[in-house]
Amino acid sequence: MAKIGKRSRPSAVVPKGFRDYFGHEVTQRQAVLNQISGVYDLYGFSALESSAIETVDALGKFLPDLDRPNEGVFAWEEDKKWLALRYDLTAPLARVYAQFQGQLPLPYRRYAMGPVWRNEKPGIGRYRQFYQCDADTIGSSSIGADVEICTMLCDSLEAVGIERNDYIVKINNRKILNGIMEVVGLLDGDNPDINSIKRGIVLRAIDKFDRLGIEGVKELLGDGRKDESGDFSKGAELSSEQIGIIIGFVKAKKDSTAQTLQALSELVKGSAIGLTGVEELLTLLELSELQGYASNRIQLDPSVVRGLGYYTGPVYEAELTFEVRDEFGIKRQFGSVAGGGRYDDLVKRFTGQEVPATGVSIGVDRLLVALHSKNVLSLNSVGPVIVTVMDRSRLFSYQAMASELRSAGIRAEVYLGNPKSFGNQLKYADKRNSPVAIIEGSDEAARGVIQLKDLVLGSKIAESVTHEEWRSQPAQREVLRGNLIEEVLKIISKK
Repeated sequence: MAKIGKRSRPSAVVPKGFRDYFGHEVTQRQAVLNQISGVYDLYGFSALESSAIETVDALGKFLPDLDRPNEGVFAWEEDKKWLALRYDLTAPLARVYAQFQGQLPLPYRRYAMGPVWRNEKPGIGRYRQFYQCDADTIGSSSIGADVEICTMLCDSLEAVGIERNDYIVKINNRKILNGIMEVVGLLDGDNPDINSIKRGIVLRAIDKFDRLGIEGVKELLGDGRKDESGDFSKGAELSSEQIGIIIGFVKAKKDSTAQTLQALSELVKGSAIGLTGVEELLTLLELSELQGYASNRIQLDPSVVRGLGYYTGPVYEAELTFEVRDEFGIKRQFGSVAGGGRYDDLVKRFTGQEVPATGVSIGVDRLLVALHSKNVLSLNSVGPVIVTVMDRSRLFSYQAMASELRSAGIRAEVYLGNPKSFGNQLKYADKRNSPVAIIEGSDEAARGVIQLKDLVLGSKIAESVTHEEWRSQPAQREVLRGNLIEEVLKIISKK
């Protein structure tokens, strides 16, 4: 009889491009999501939670990372159908609207938040699973819907603690880019599928302008580019004349908005769709300014095109303008944390009829990093009050204290590990980032008092510290048992 081999133990390693989120990270993320959703709610948007899994057909092929398996999504076959984890929250919205349009108001205004998954090449700060927080309006072709998305994005950033001079919402219009494509001979209105691959490469090249600079974009528009890791990206193989026109579009930003619009008009002269895009931008900027969102908050920038292929009109990108140090210690501008635009053809894939739509997506994980770098959020949230166990026979008393604290809205827990080593209890409280530890031994119980230790003021607790040594430290004081809530609140309120 064959011997059954011993099963090897699995490696306790998270897959590449993924990460785990612990207590304070989850809590802080939820707090930020609540602040953003509060702004969305004020604007009249309603919540939607759609399925995390869609059919590949429903998601469509819009991701820019086309050289990845399944064109950038995590997909598998089931019952002769291909399913995939959603890569954003917009494509599922199009499916939801098409499925339930008879039951939904028109326009339909919804916000959604949750994880999305992309089968992209991971890198520093670039994960395959990340959180998004979206708001979209389906069923309105009014430029007012785009204005509202931009102003709401400004309000959301300020609500979470990004100061007004630390961000800018950059806008552009994909119709202008389509006009440029017509001018350079890459777009034919009668045969839109011709040169679609080249147009996709051009789009992704321009979208990487902030990261690669003009020379990097030129390489991608030409023969291709090899990055630092040695990976080669195929170029659009355009002529020098074509590249010159596209670079002129990317660099069309002038000293004033009027001059930039004039430059764009010159570049798309002869293209009806390009000139329409210029007019839409002018209207968007004028309406935004009338509401008090001037160029210090919403600003025209021709280099913004957005990487996804389904945008059809105005596009927007929120960029944080303050400096941070990268992993090499070099000062850099923080960069983009949100983006979106108009996508009038996405629902049409399901219904056969054009349904106008526009929306924005905030990258929550990047936003959290930004808030930490600005010290808006602390790296560690305040943990629960720890009720230590000095006498196991008095567990009922310790649980009663924890219950009183919770009833007063104060996070609290009784130490439930091995109580023999008091030092271990203090080390536990320190690891939990607890603001206060409570001690009640038999002596304190007999006198109707408790010991409160301010752990933030106290030095890091050593494992060998004894109860008597701890009591002698200045951050610890004795209070009446009946004043538990009042005294704990005094300590917490200072943090």
